[in-house]
Amino acid sequence: MRLLQHLFVQNRQWSDEIKKADPSFFQRLSLHQSPYILWIGCADSRVPANQIVNLPPGDLFVHRNIANLVVHTDLNCLSVIQYAVEVLKVKHIIVCGHYGCGGVKASLEDKDHGLIDNWLRHIKDVYRFHKSELDAMDSEKKFDRLCELNIREQVVNVCNTTVVRKAWRSGISLTVHGWIYSIEDGLLRDLDICITNEAELPTSE
Repeated sequence: MRLLQHLFVQNRQWSDEIKKADPSFFQRLSLHQSPYILWIGCADSRVPANQIVNLPPGDLFVHRNIANLVVHTDLNCLSVIQYAVEVLKVKHIIVCGHYGCGGVKASLEDKDHGLIDNWLRHIKDVYRFHKSELDAMDSEKKFDRLCELNIREQVVNVCNTTVVRKAWRSGISLTVHGWIYSIEDGLLRDLDICITNEAELPTSE
């Protein structure tokens, strides 16, 4: 007996519905992908990239990890960025986190979480950069604000990759955005950080 059989049934239904609306959709999709956006998001199952922006397969190139981090030693993420920019020629990179992020919450806790604590160290660094602001807030506001500040920090990290800097210096049009998603209402919010060249990078705190 095949495990998770219901997922194969649902896949068939999904495929049939798309082909009913657009009979040649999958044939066209199989020939190439031409997304114009790279989405760097959280691995949280409640934040599905294509669905929350209502885009079909083929329109987003997606990388997800715990707490939507962009770390300069993470060859997985850096390879995704390079492929998106240099091969797919995306015009936008969106770093999208979300309120209620489990990774951000864990970084605030004074206890051992095991292996993931090495990954969460990057969020603890964001906290350290903004300690005076965050320590003045109550716990709920602090949690939400750290989610926002983490996104802003990852946007800067994207902009400081060699791939993005090389693209800008070559005159390529590429914009990096910071967004946040609320699971409570299903809405995206622009964090008003939109960088199109090196000159727009924020100075050190």
